[in-house]
Amino acid sequence: MSKVFVPPIKCQGIKTKLAEWILAQVTFADDGCWIEPFMGSGVIGFNLRPKSAIFADKNPHLIRFYRAIQSGEITPARAKVFLESEGAKLSNAGQSHFNAVRARFNKEGSPWDFLFLNRSCFNGIIRFNSKGGFNTPYGHKPERFAQAYVTKIVNQIDYVSKAMRNSHWEFVCADFRDIINRATKNDLIYCDPPYLGRHVDYFDSWREVDERDLAALLAKTKALFIISTWHSNQYRKNTSLKKFWSDFTMLTREHFYHVGGKEENRNPMLEALVMNFEPGVSATDFESSREVKQLALMEKPVRYRVTTSVSTSRRHAIKSKC
Repeated sequence: MSKVFVPPIKCQGIKTKLAEWILAQVTFADDGCWIEPFMGSGVIGFNLRPKSAIFADKNPHLIRFYRAIQSGEITPARAKVFLESEGAKLSNAGQSHFNAVRARFNKEGSPWDFLFLNRSCFNGIIRFNSKGGFNTPYGHKPERFAQAYVTKIVNQIDYVSKAMRNSHWEFVCADFRDIINRATKNDLIYCDPPYLGRHVDYFDSWREVDERDLAALLAKTKALFIISTWHSNQYRKNTSLKKFWSDFTMLTREHFYHVGGKEENRNPMLEALVMNFEPGVSATDFESSREVKQLALMEKPVRYRVTTSVSTSRRHAIKSKC
């Protein structure tokens, strides 16, 4: 992958820097469907650009936004006009205009206002209160919508619009339980749920019972699946991996979260991919390999491979110490 496409809607936990690694594990039948029960930013599916896809999320505003692009309500040209107009108002009025748009959005739910708020709020965080109201504060950047920034967003909308044009993509507001049950043996399910034990506030909460239900559904599916989650950091480990995901293949990779401008405030996290197949196994081979594993279970426990990919800078640091 030469360049990772960044979607027009951002959210916390976006997988932009991990997209190439995740997509390197993806393999499924040409007639299969790409299924994302937790769409979020959609960065993985949008970069894969499958012929058939189901992008689902419980956040209705996210689904409404991409349906608006699909229907032609939101176009690159209209987005340019809208962002320039709202950007000028933000430049003149600052927080008072942001608050006015937020109040309007919480009353009317316009996908246009959702785009504006997402790109002008604090750190692009999508957060809603218990009543379903968008409550992320102002990002305090009145000149946010400079010409170069508007052009970037317009190009992002253009990319998604063109990707949809020759593909069968369905955008669905639904619970993951309903979406996973739609999968067939030729499909691949990619899950990026809230990280249990870390950041679970997005549109609603994520509890241990949800993680348990997700694991149970994926254990029964005939489709291939990949789930993104966290493995550990320097302080603690993700206990749900052993509790719910220990019977599956796991790959890990170090990833840095930039929580501060200073290097000492940048904390490394070991990211994990959990999957019900070995990387490199095609969808047509999946059924036969699963039958072999089921037979093997009668004789002895199956041991699944756990590998760790260390970043280049980290490898150099280790090598210099040896």
